[in-house]
Amino acid sequence: MTESHPHRVEMHEDVKVHESAIVDAGARIGEGTRVWHFVHVCGDATIGRNCSLGQNVFVGNRVTIGDNVKIQNNVSVYDNVVLEDDVFCGPSMVFTNVYNPRSAVSRRDEYRDTMIRRGATLGANCTIVCGVEIGENAFIGAGAVVNRDVPAFALVVGVPAKQVGWMSAFGERLDLPLDGSGEAICPHTGDRYELRDGEMHRHSTGSDR
Repeated sequence: MTESHPHRVEMHEDVKVHESAIVDAGARIGEGTRVWHFVHVCGDATIGRNCSLGQNVFVGNRVTIGDNVKIQNNVSVYDNVVLEDDVFCGPSMVFTNVYNPRSAVSRRDEYRDTMIRRGATLGANCTIVCGVEIGENAFIGAGAVVNRDVPAFALVVGVPAKQVGWMSAFGERLDLPLDGSGEAICPHTGDRYELRDGEMHRHSTGSDR
C-alpha cells in the first residue's frame, strides 16, 4: 500500500472497483481488494489487501479495515469502527457509533470505538452496539444484538446476545463447557483448544484452514 495523499485515491493497480462505486479522494485500498456495485468508501478510510466489499457497502472516514476482510451486501461500517484481519461481516449486519442518538442533538464528539478482532464472524442481520470489543475468532449468530464485550472464540446468539458455547478458528462448535476448564481438538486443523478459568487458549498447528 502506498502513502496517503489528500487529493487522490491510494490503491494498488490490481484493485477492482465497479464503475458504479464511489471511492473518495484520500482513501487507501490495498492490493487485490474488490469493491462491488454501489459501494461508497469515504476519503479517510483505510482498507487492507484482498478484501471484498459487497453491493451497497458504506465505509466511513474514521474506519480501519485489515487484510482479507469480507463485507457482504448492505453493510455500513461507520466512523470509529476497526475490523482486524480476516473478519467476516454477514449480509445486512449493523454497526452503530452513537449510543443514544437523537436527530435534534449533535453527538459527533460522542462516537464510541468498536473493535472487531481478527477472524471474528458477525452473522447476517446482527447488530453490534457501539463501544464493544468482539474477541478474536468470536462468532456472532444471525440476528443477535451485541451490547457488551464478547470473549475470543465465544459463540453468542439472541437478543440481547448471550454466550452459548465456543467456536474453533475453523468455524465449528467446540465440545467444551461455558466456564471452568477443558480441552478439545479441532478435527480439521489439529489445533488444540484449552479452556482455563473461562478463557479460551488456542495452540495452533499453523494451519487455519
